[in-house]
Amino acid sequence: MLKRLLPDPFILLLLSVVLGASLFPAQGRGLAVAGTVSNSAIFLLFFLHGLRLAHGAVLEGVRHWRLQLAILLCTFGIVPLLGLSASIAWPGLLSPALWVGIFFLCVLPSTVQASIASSSVAGGNVAASIIGSATSNLIAVILTPLLFSALAHFGGVAMGLGGVAKIASLLLAPFALGQIAQRWLGAWALRHKAWLGRLDKLTIMLTLYVAFSAAANDGIWGQLRARDMAALVAFVLLLLAAALASCWLLGRSLGFSRQDRITLLFSGAHKSLATGAPMARILFPGATAGLIIVPLMLYHQLQLIVSAWLAVRLAPANPSAHDQSEKDPRHA
Repeated sequence: MLKRLLPDPFILLLLSVVLGASLFPAQGRGLAVAGTVSNSAIFLLFFLHGLRLAHGAVLEGVRHWRLQLAILLCTFGIVPLLGLSASIAWPGLLSPALWVGIFFLCVLPSTVQASIASSSVAGGNVAASIIGSATSNLIAVILTPLLFSALAHFGGVAMGLGGVAKIASLLLAPFALGQIAQRWLGAWALRHKAWLGRLDKLTIMLTLYVAFSAAANDGIWGQLRARDMAALVAFVLLLLAAALASCWLLGRSLGFSRQDRITLLFSGAHKSLATGAPMARILFPGATAGLIIVPLMLYHQLQLIVSAWLAVRLAPANPSAHDQSEKDPRHA
């Protein structure tokens, strides 16, 4: 139990990067070079995402289309509405910059590894989790900036659609190229899956260093008081609880099996740091991106802790009774 409450090792590594960027931020020409390297790494990251996602994975989702639609409804509908409603009900709870971070967090896609792992431990529909997370991240390349713009507008924050073009050039284009190249490089990507996973994490670290370097140069820590952090932690925990409860109740109201409700619970409520950090780096100015990523980092850590506890509580008493008929579409 204590181990599950400790911070995820990767989160500790990211916090070290944030600390390093705050104490030793890149400046001037160095920051510009780091930004160019970060953008190149993001381009490569989404090319590899396209390379690794098998064409048959999305098609396999047709068998569970009601569940897949429910996951998308939770991810891009219910959770954003929870964030917007809270900002209207308690506008003074957080600073405007932190509310922008909450809006951004709410429109992000589901996680991949965390939602699949939680669903597997809890006895959920693992194949549907894989498809749901893949579909969610694919759609988010276009839908996230559009939803964020709408959410920010209703929340009283001015935000243009200029980020959509940046998203298309740095995320959608390389993803499409990766899908095309899969015919020739797909087997290579599968063989080097572990190495490519480390590259994902390296890109997130580089993205955070650039974002928090610019934020430190702009005095981010002078803008974020202890009271603000306490309120943010409490609100993010409340948001996570509301998202999980909404997903579970939706699955029950739709008459889903227990396995499918478990998949909806995790895939619908989780939010992806791996997708969110690069997107924030593209959508927002460097000094703003650092502050906006803070709610996402908190949510990411809390969802790991809470999901680990829930997965164990929901796990079937007889693991052998778990449905073994699902096919893993990652190798389709």
